[in-house]
Amino acid sequence: QDEEEAVKLYTQAAEQGDARAQHDFGRCYVTGNGTAHDEKKEVKFFRKAAKQGLAHAQLDLGLCFAEGAGVVQDEEEAAKLYTQAADQGLAAAQHMLGTSYAHGKGLAQNDEAVARLSLHASGRAGPRAESARARPLLRRGQGRGVGR
Repeated sequence: QDEEEAVKLYTQAAEQGDARAQHDFGRCYVTGNGTAHDEKKEVKFFRKAAKQGLAHAQLDLGLCFAEGAGVVQDEEEAAKLYTQAADQGLAAAQHMLGTSYAHGKGLAQNDEAVARLSLHASGRAGPRAESARARPLLRRGQGRGVGR
């Protein structure tokens, strides 16, 4: 019942253009909390919030592009979104951008950029950085249902 109420409130706020609500509503579609798991809707709401400049939405949308979840896989688009979020100081995005540079995914391999981003991210790392590392595992089904 609480999940239903949360979804109702997220829906109202998201429809009014609240970027944070759009992102959080997109996360509901990732986890299936209060909604059915739906990658297309997840992307829809992440995209709306990302267009408003919300760093966490840019990161999550980038992860969708990197994994091909709800969109055609596009590592260049993922790197672009990671860059937008990293430029706002989001440690998890800096980590993912560094990983993209390290493996040459979406941009040319660049060890100097990896070192620079690792230094920035290490000073800000926390639960969000861990979450960014965990998300691809969830995408592949390793961990689905945990905590349910």
